[in-house]
Amino acid sequence: MISPALYRLTPLALAFALSGCAIGPDYLRPSSLLPSLFGEAKPAETVAIAPNPAIDPRWWTLFNDATLNDLVDQALNNNASLRQAIARVEQAEAVAREAGASFFPEIDGSAGISNTKASTKTATYVASQPAIRHARSAGLSTSFELDVWGRIRRANESARATLLASQYSRDSIRITVAGLVASNYLALRAYDAQFALTSETLKSREDSLKLVKTRVDAGLVSPLDGYQAEGALAAAQVQIAEQRRQRALAEHQLALLTGNPELKLAAGDLRQLPMPPLPPAGLPSDLIEGRPDVRQAEAELIATNAGIGIAKAGYFPKFTLTGSVGSESKILSDLFSAGSGTWSLGLGALMPILDFGRTSARVDQAKALNQQSLIAWQNSLQTAYKEVRDALVSLREDGEAETAQNIRVDSARKALDVSRLRYEAGHAGYLEVLDAQRTHNDAVTTMITMRQARLGAAIDLFKALGGGWKSDGQS
Repeated sequence: MISPALYRLTPLALAFALSGCAIGPDYLRPSSLLPSLFGEAKPAETVAIAPNPAIDPRWWTLFNDATLNDLVDQALNNNASLRQAIARVEQAEAVAREAGASFFPEIDGSAGISNTKASTKTATYVASQPAIRHARSAGLSTSFELDVWGRIRRANESARATLLASQYSRDSIRITVAGLVASNYLALRAYDAQFALTSETLKSREDSLKLVKTRVDAGLVSPLDGYQAEGALAAAQVQIAEQRRQRALAEHQLALLTGNPELKLAAGDLRQLPMPPLPPAGLPSDLIEGRPDVRQAEAELIATNAGIGIAKAGYFPKFTLTGSVGSESKILSDLFSAGSGTWSLGLGALMPILDFGRTSARVDQAKALNQQSLIAWQNSLQTAYKEVRDALVSLREDGEAETAQNIRVDSARKALDVSRLRYEAGHAGYLEVLDAQRTHNDAVTTMITMRQARLGAAIDLFKALGGGWKSDGQS
């Protein structure tokens, strides 16, 4: 039968558990202080953006390249850095589950057998008692902290925010890995395009050398033309070797990123890759709030804000509810018989009286850490805003530069054709042909570089936005 003291103690414990409030500040999201729109976008037409624009998680598919899509998918499944991030998320999930379990009492089971022989020489020895005493016991016990001041709630809030931060960190690494794969793939395709150009140049210079040797042997031109043609051919061969080396290194880097050491890619051409869609005018700056690194910074801010409440709870007493139920007997057969039962229930309080400023120091540490997290979040927003603006400017200017460069390539090709006709007609020396060849080669090489830069700017924009963007009404 439960004693009257237990009836009085139980409502008191329940009152403490149910009427408590969470100490410390509740999280309120600070204002970002960023402009509402990005001003650098200059597209051909204006497209409406949804009020809460969504992020396209598979932005690389906008390049419409099946090989690139396959490489990114391989990297997202096999990349070592990403797999480590996934393991960190699993760790954070376990920590959050552990914090959530603190809301419930931990019940421990115990059992014991003891045999004790008393000394006959001690003053407390009683002759009527047996020399050897036997004790058998079994029971359940618990010790449960009542969350009167919300310390456990704040700890759970911090653990959940830390879990979110680890998930956003994983998502940020996903974007980084996809961006690295796309950038290295563009570099490899640029080397393919340069290799194709240099191969054409090599074939042209081999034909030129044959022509020049014929003219030298016929006494129509100076042997100097032959030496110049041989040197130009050797220069193209040097370019071919260097481009093969650079392409192999880019392929090796892609192999590392995708976790496929034996990766081999067939030749392609950067110039065949289409440009992804340009961003619409009036691109809202709140797109960057969807970036995983920005969300990670805010989740860390929430966690440190909860840490202030955890530290402040140290100013107040800690209430602990303890209880046990079990059986005791001298012999094992009587362990669960009538009269062997035992129980206890108690409420304890631990109140700080004098800690020489330890709790205040912990509160100040928590506030300082929260301030650091606030600054980090603000800086992540400003950095994201700057990266988007940089990418928009690069995308616009690289596009204009590529248009101008295409005109240069066309002019250089026409000049090369004219110089060859002049040389074959005997109206110009071979040096004029070499100069036209170098000009044309440099122009096409620069055009390939400009194309790579323009596509790279699109990748930078997708990364800076945390993905792509979706127009109003787009699924």
